[in-house]
Amino acid sequence: MTAASHPFRALRVLRGWCLLSFFLCGCAGYQIGNQSLYPLEVKTVYVPMFESNSFRRNLGEWLTEAVCKEIEAKTPYKVVATPTADSVLAGRIVEENKRVLVPSLSGEARELQVGMRVEVSWVDRKGRLLRQNQAVPMPAEITDISGAGNVVPEVGQSITTGQQEAITRIAQQIVGLMEKPW
Repeated sequence: MTAASHPFRALRVLRGWCLLSFFLCGCAGYQIGNQSLYPLEVKTVYVPMFESNSFRRNLGEWLTEAVCKEIEAKTPYKVVATPTADSVLAGRIVEENKRVLVPSLSGEARELQVGMRVEVSWVDRKGRLLRQNQAVPMPAEITDISGAGNVVPEVGQSITTGQQEAITRIAQQIVGLMEKPW
């Protein structure tokens, strides 16, 4: 080994240690997986049947089912059928509407929009709020969520198609609110 190659070897070893320490220190604040996105003190969620002020049947049942499926698919939580769970996610459909987006020349609807507005609260066993949304100027215990779905009757879609689209969007928003704030 020559004297000229010895400093280069030391430089390579030093560079390797620097890269290793940078890698280890750089990842110290990060976590892998979806566990870090959600409150860690919650393991189970009870979702009672969503209430509905609408005259349309089964909307509360459809929304409850969609929310439970979304929780199971996107969060580390387990949905349970007992109110003694770590947390309770309750909600109520407070508004359901339908409006014409595109009328035809004969006055019939070519495209409709079906919308829903839902109030949701998520509390732990002691009744403390798990999600407080400061950006929404509403009472802290209730979060207001809305969703819409478009319906084109000419291609065979029905109001139920639009309602299901709106329910899917609302369920995604509800589960998105369960994440810890950034």
